[in-house]
Amino acid sequence: MDALLERLRAGLPAEALITDPDVTASYAHDMASFCDAGTPAAVVLPRSVEEVQHVMRTATALRVPVVPQGARTGLSGAANASDGCIVLSLVKMDRILEISPVDRIAVVEPGVVNATLSRAVGELGLYYPPDPSSWEMCTIGGNIGTASGGLCCVKYGVTAEYVLGLEVVLADGRLLNTGRRTAKGVAGYDLTRLFVGSEGSLGIVVKAVLALRPRPPQQLVLAAEFPSAAAACDAVCRIMERGHTPSLLELMDRTTVRAVNAMASMGLPESTEALLLCAFDTPDPAADLAAVGELCKASGATEVVPADDVAESELLLQARRSALPALETVKSATMIDDVCVPRSRLGAMIEGTAAIAEKFGLTIGVCAHAGDGNTHPVVCFDHTDPDESRRARASFDEIMALGLELGGTITGEHGVGVLKKEWLARELGEVGLELQRGIKSAFDPLGLLNPGKLF
Repeated sequence: MDALLERLRAGLPAEALITDPDVTASYAHDMASFCDAGTPAAVVLPRSVEEVQHVMRTATALRVPVVPQGARTGLSGAANASDGCIVLSLVKMDRILEISPVDRIAVVEPGVVNATLSRAVGELGLYYPPDPSSWEMCTIGGNIGTASGGLCCVKYGVTAEYVLGLEVVLADGRLLNTGRRTAKGVAGYDLTRLFVGSEGSLGIVVKAVLALRPRPPQQLVLAAEFPSAAAACDAVCRIMERGHTPSLLELMDRTTVRAVNAMASMGLPESTEALLLCAFDTPDPAADLAAVGELCKASGATEVVPADDVAESELLLQARRSALPALETVKSATMIDDVCVPRSRLGAMIEGTAAIAEKFGLTIGVCAHAGDGNTHPVVCFDHTDPDESRRARASFDEIMALGLELGGTITGEHGVGVLKKEWLARELGEVGLELQRGIKSAFDPLGLLNPGKLF
């Protein structure tokens, strides 16, 4: 320990190194439940690439594991510390280095908060689409590490589609540049995409070149009330089948709607069994919403209410963004699943989750990026009750098993981390797992980067 701290101090300013156990303990974990976290030996908050390189050279020399972190808003334990590790928090590397309206790119450090970047490019008439629900807190580096999504993915896609190039500090301290600044480029293997979603297991992202789009018109939102989740999911299929491209297509089940009303008194219809929110940012969103409204009625919607203006639309979107905080008030703890299935199987996924909730005697609310088939079943439980905690974990596993049975994946945007290691192996299969471990070994032969995650 003394040798580690001495070496770290030799290349870091005093304020960048934290060793007080009471403070380092606050960096030990992210927001996931049921994920063990160790005790870090130190926390480093670098402000430069050179400081990150110094940390990695020191870690390699002394064979000390390093756990990279962003804002720790993750939900899989991917940012959890291991015993004796260096926690490398990138939140102080928070500069927007460049915004180019001509090239439609932004160059940023990893600690830039998603909402900060979105507002900065918006002032120049540009748009950075990925918008996780935690966008006011989460960082671009964390978004890259977990390949984050958000509410607009149905039209604009996920983080991976906007990362053009990266600057990465490797496990031994070398600096690697991947990708490009150009609109096109196919030189060599696509190492950039390999780092996106790698959860800090292959290298430390210290700079990112991000693609931007022209800022679209303000979107308008429609809310449709359904007598069943199956009817709402049928409407989703009709909307996509008819070729519509909404900028948002979100679903909340009855449990979620009631939780949001109880927390925020938003006046959502408590009689609903499923609430579907659909938005368009097209030149004539009202016409698009009218067409979708008819499709919702054909699927059995009992009420279809298009917003009259942007303010009303934002109120409806706030209801959706409040879903997770609201469900967290139902019980003392939550486990948030992140299963993505083909859109055509969305109804089966939600109905199956309801059956699992009944089987285990639990409250499980479902909110979903319905246009992507990405469901977020939220298991609400009393963490002080051992039996209820056991049932919560068992229900979580059954939900993931159901997702795989329906041709889906165990995570659409939250990542694997600690929580889903066992399930990643099941999804990848023996050959896939062997090859992924080989890739990890090529980048990190000593296994120092975020050990115990993914595999």
